[in-house]
Amino acid sequence: MQTPPSGHVLVVDDDPTVAEVVAGYLDRAGHTVDRAETGPEALERAAARRPDLVVLDLMLPGMDGLEVCRRLREKGPVPVIMLTALGDENDRVLGLEVGADDYVTKPFSPRELVLRVESVLRRSRGAGGGAGEPARAGQAGVTGQAGDTGQAAAAVESARAEAPVRVAELTVDPRARLAAKGDTELNLTVREFDLLAHLLRHPARAFTREELMREVWGWDFGDLSTVTVHVRRLRAKIEDDPARPRLIQTVWGVGYRLASGDHPATDARQATGDAATGPAPQDAASRQASQDAGPAGAREG
Repeated sequence: MQTPPSGHVLVVDDDPTVAEVVAGYLDRAGHTVDRAETGPEALERAAARRPDLVVLDLMLPGMDGLEVCRRLREKGPVPVIMLTALGDENDRVLGLEVGADDYVTKPFSPRELVLRVESVLRRSRGAGGGAGEPARAGQAGVTGQAGDTGQAAAAVESARAEAPVRVAELTVDPRARLAAKGDTELNLTVREFDLLAHLLRHPARAFTREELMREVWGWDFGDLSTVTVHVRRLRAKIEDDPARPRLIQTVWGVGYRLASGDHPATDARQATGDAATGPAPQDAASRQASQDAGPAGAREG
């Protein structure tokens, strides 16, 4: 059984009760925790010791969580989980667009937050729980043909997941956590990187938003607008014209797919819209509204 990753987590919330509960659960899960009540204090603590992950409340006094997230990103990549008020979809979308890797709505289950923290940490450090995992599996000494076969299959799958992959001008190297378009390195968040890597491994295959949420991030529940926002942000970084994407295509009534030579993005309605489940919007204004809003998904519990 894979050991959950541990790390140094900075918890930023002006509510001392929330901060204390979150810090307590993270500490019991094996993480080291630092706390801050304001944006400037959070930036100061992050500068003194770079955290492995930040749990960041959106509604901070003075400098809000969006600005804190922007300033943290200016100093270098760091995973961020945003805490938002229940029902504030616009705030959640803004948080994701400024670089947050995930969000949790208040009120939330502390145990769920710990699982989200560990999921983001695991992915930020590369698939498979670290470079040592495949070697330990090979040395485990499991007897019997079934055990050997299972280990061999797991080793092959792990190697495939970490192997560099290239489709057209896009390349990702999961082990090094590097992505590039041509000779230009892409500055992607953890979620954006994982989404691009998954699409590159399955070119021309259409995925629903539910499939992407489950297969890329391991979530069986959540707000589907999370996928919408990450697709839009990824398009902004890899497309020559994000308003008319040719690499990540919308498949109406289904979801998204990475274009291949057999599936060029020639239809303007397909290129600009979101993964609508009904008829495609006919005018530019409705297309933009559909893309920005995204459908409301199930409440996270």
